[in-house]
Amino acid sequence: MNKIEMTKKVPIDIYQDAVDFLLYEAELIDDGRFTEWLDLMADDFTYRIPIRVTREKAARSEFSDLAFHMNETKSTMEMRVQRSYSQYNWAEDPISRTRHFLTNFRARLVEDHENEIHFKSNFLIFRGQFDSPTNQFLSGERHDTLRLEDGDWKLVNRLILLDHATIPMKNLAIFI
Repeated sequence: MNKIEMTKKVPIDIYQDAVDFLLYEAELIDDGRFTEWLDLMADDFTYRIPIRVTREKAARSEFSDLAFHMNETKSTMEMRVQRSYSQYNWAEDPISRTRHFLTNFRARLVEDHENEIHFKSNFLIFRGQFDSPTNQFLSGERHDTLRLEDGDWKLVNRLILLDHATIPMKNLAIFI
């Protein structure tokens, strides 16, 4: 996995503007406004959820560098969104109800990229389907890189590190 080198603190006004962007972005997902959500992505956007590997303490990483639950680009995300609106999206029929809870925002300016901010944040996602009284939850850490392009924030990269070694859901057809 690529680690982003972070050096300088983000000025508070820029930090708050970027946090507001991330909260708005989560709201779009929860409201099922996926087309608007795609507009927030940079053209070079990447979205990765590596598989957590449980192994001995001496292992280099808890996460695989080669295996992913999702390894997407903006164009593959566009295809996923198109499919979510089609009649062939059986995994999400009826559509899940999600609620994103984001917390513990930590931000740094990205070295050698004055217009980029890297955020680490913790998340908890509620997922409900059908009329079932049983709900599902995912938790973990997100690493998001935002870029200021023509006065607007764009999401450049999202790396999702799940707390779960086994996903506690029948599918991962939701966006994190």
